[in-house]
Amino acid sequence: MPHELHPLPELVSFLETLPEPHILCDRDYRVIAANAAYRRSHGAGRSVIGRTCYDVSHHYSVPCDRAGESCPLARSLNSGQRERVLHLHHTAHGEEYVNIELSPVRDAAGEVVWFIEKMEPMNVARGVSDRLGLVGKAPAFQYMLELVARVAPSDASVLLQGESGTGKEVVANAVHDASRRAEGPFVAVDCSGLPETLFESELFGHERGAFTGATQRKTGLIEAASGGTLFLDELGDIPLSMQVKLLRLLETGTYRRVGATELRKADVRLVSATHRPLREMVAEGSFRQDLYYRINTFPIRVPPLRERIGDIPLLAETLLARVAGECNLKVSREAMAALLAYDFPGNVRELRNVLERASLMCDGEQIQPDHLPEEVLQPDGSRLFKPSPGEAGQPPAADLREVERQALLRAVRTHRGSRRELAARLGLSERTLYRKLKAIGQGTQ
Repeated sequence: MPHELHPLPELVSFLETLPEPHILCDRDYRVIAANAAYRRSHGAGRSVIGRTCYDVSHHYSVPCDRAGESCPLARSLNSGQRERVLHLHHTAHGEEYVNIELSPVRDAAGEVVWFIEKMEPMNVARGVSDRLGLVGKAPAFQYMLELVARVAPSDASVLLQGESGTGKEVVANAVHDASRRAEGPFVAVDCSGLPETLFESELFGHERGAFTGATQRKTGLIEAASGGTLFLDELGDIPLSMQVKLLRLLETGTYRRVGATELRKADVRLVSATHRPLREMVAEGSFRQDLYYRINTFPIRVPPLRERIGDIPLLAETLLARVAGECNLKVSREAMAALLAYDFPGNVRELRNVLERASLMCDGEQIQPDHLPEEVLQPDGSRLFKPSPGEAGQPPAADLREVERQALLRAVRTHRGSRRELAARLGLSERTLYRKLKAIGQGTQ
């Protein structure tokens, strides 16, 4: 190829002025030029010139698309256009998630001869153990993270959907931290914990004398989140009477404090989360259809732990560092086998609780199987949820309800703490737990 290893010096000089890591590649994936930012993050003391991008970034011997990943260069060769992907790269700081933007460069004849690749670290997630942020490598986790990277720079409303305990608030924090509003406040609202009578006052604020007991003006959570992100957790629990007021806020960008006549301008980015089936609730009439469409601008599914089993060792290392402090505990091979075999109906929250209990039970340096709860070691019959769609041998719905009833009764009989602790152990909200207990005649115990 006439252009081989001889790009325009002006192009190479331009890349050197850019603060983000940039490389220039040819059509055969070879790195022709790399700026200082790239050499610092990916060089590791070796020259990258002449090496393939997949060797430098992934330590692969074949291109990314032949190693099970999406390759932006291969995609750009097919489309002739700029391509964006999220990859997990080897860097000087370990494995890091990197947003990649690859642009083709054409010659005078219009043929693509070079590719400029820009890389920006996604600091809200890691592929190695980390005390903060999101951690994981599983395909379901990476797909979710790619959606976070896509939507974060915008102000679009985000709806996080997933089972209890999957870490929806952590994902919401990641959306905020990766956005232009990262320097502003992140205000979380647990909608399931707000009584209907207080919901409007908490969200919008109130004026002095607006109602009995309103002895002074109160700033609402929308105002507290101004310039940042408002996170509405358990959105499906918002009463119908309040849903219309939330819809008005989203459509007009304005609101009134309770007892006031003055309209106030809202400056928040909305991220919502729920474990409830909003589509079914819309069909049943318990959730407004217009509000559903308004908040569902960009849906992101947060995968359950059973869909990212391969992340359990990495999550265990990370969570132990968070809950065990200076103890520097490790999980033994036998205990890890038990964790990998367990279904974790309470997802990452349950894994954290299991590890925190184990760290308190352990006097040595390694967590052993006898430090784990009985339900982890003997998981048969412990599920409180019906199997995933398509699971072999799925029993009828009536049988599933009986299995859930028996499992819940066992959990109640063996639990010695509060209802809140029991709900956390089972990966349920307190409201859901009380509803289930009432249904089986245990609501007053």
